[in-house]
Amino acid sequence: MTEITNYITNDFRAIDSQETIASVQDFFVDVNYSHFPVLENGVFIGSIAADDVETFDTDKKAIDYKYTLERFFARNTMIWLDVLEVFAKNHTNTIPVLDESNTYIGYYEIEDIMKFFQETPFLKEPGGIIIVQKGLLNYSMSEVCQIVESNNGKVLGCFVSEADLENVQITIKIGLGAINEIIQTFRRYDYEIISEHQEDTYINSLKERSDYLDKYLNI
Repeated sequence: MTEITNYITNDFRAIDSQETIASVQDFFVDVNYSHFPVLENGVFIGSIAADDVETFDTDKKAIDYKYTLERFFARNTMIWLDVLEVFAKNHTNTIPVLDESNTYIGYYEIEDIMKFFQETPFLKEPGGIIIVQKGLLNYSMSEVCQIVESNNGKVLGCFVSEADLENVQITIKIGLGAINEIIQTFRRYDYEIISEHQEDTYINSLKERSDYLDKYLNI
């Protein structure tokens, strides 16, 4: 699989802090970026937001609005999940990339990172998705994986997809294994099944019919 750092780009040079706001506005007209990195004497000082630039005085320079710059960035050592988190937390479609010496080396675009994500086994490999829920203090990722693997399942990936003060929801991609057996095992371990599954619906339907038949025979 391609390394995520291969997606670091320098298609456009970073904005120099001495550039006028008028030129920065012209730049954002030509691109579809929400933010873009600004350098002062070659040093990254933050990203300027396209929405903010529209309200700035065109005669001033980027450095005059240094206080508005947003300081988020990614390290070139980050894994793709951490990079995605930076994108999500900062509502941006570009992220400056710095090395361990804080030297600016380029930027990531969200479209490129999503292409990378689509090449991961979590999305690329065939399989089923199960979403389970359990109490915040009671769930265990190792237990989740053990439940899947104890039913001869293969975990392609799992992550906490939703959480509040009481519960967490865990999304699991399963490459192999009987989905229904895995679902029933999760229930035995007090996990609630959030996702809907044809196999599970069929089993529940059979159970309902069996219960109805028992009641009918007992009349």
